[in-house]
This record gives sequence, C-alpha cells and structure tokens, in this order.
Amino acid sequence: MKELTKREEQIMDIVWKVKEAYIRDIVSAFPEPQPHYNTIATLVKILVKKGFLQSVKIGNTHQYSPTQSFEEYRNEHLGEIKEKFFDNSFPKMIAHFAKSEKLTDSEREELIKIIKGQKPKS
Repeated sequence: MKELTKREEQIMDIVWKVKEAYIRDIVSAFPEPQPHYNTIATLVKILVKKGFLQSVKIGNTHQYSPTQSFEEYRNEHLGEIKEKFFDNSFPKMIAHFAKSEKLTDSEREELIKIIKGQKPKS
C-alpha cells in the first residue's frame, strides 16, 4: 500500500469528512495560516496519481473524492502493522497495546466484551 505524507494525510482527512471537495474547499478547511492554493493543488494531483483521490471535471474545475473510505485505509494500515510488527498475530498485537496502554479495569472489561462479541457499554 502506498504511504501518505503528513500533509497528504491532512488533505485526505478533509476529503474523507466532506466526501467531495474542490481545492478551494480543502484550502479553506485548514486552520490559519492556510496553505497556498497552488501548494494544495499540487498535493491533490499527487494524491490522484497515488490513487487516493479521483476527480470529476465540472465546468472549468475538478471535484475530488476519495477512492477508499477512511475505514478501508485504516484497516490496510493496521493489517500491515500487524504483519510487520506482530508476526501477523492479532492476539500479539492486542496484548502489546493492552500492556503498554495501562488499561483501567473498565477498559479491560470492555475489551473482553468486544472480543467475546458483546456490545460494550456506551
């Protein structure tokens, strides 16, 4: 899977939230000081080339949308992390996070319920 740079990921976060966006929409979603329009346009073109965004020409401009959902992207990354760092073992991955995160008793109970297929308390 292709990797996103930090700035590319910021752009994708915006597009994932709004589903469809023009470059001006992406620029305006950034906090002040906003990046220059041309900078975002260049990065969006890179994201199209990498296959993260697709575009539709509307009039004289392009509308961009993600080629996959955030959930699909996250699942691919977690799969790679599981494979690379935990010998492709989900139990090893969960055990690592359970130990390193210092879970509270209620968080451990919630995790056990999730693993057993029960819905956690909301």
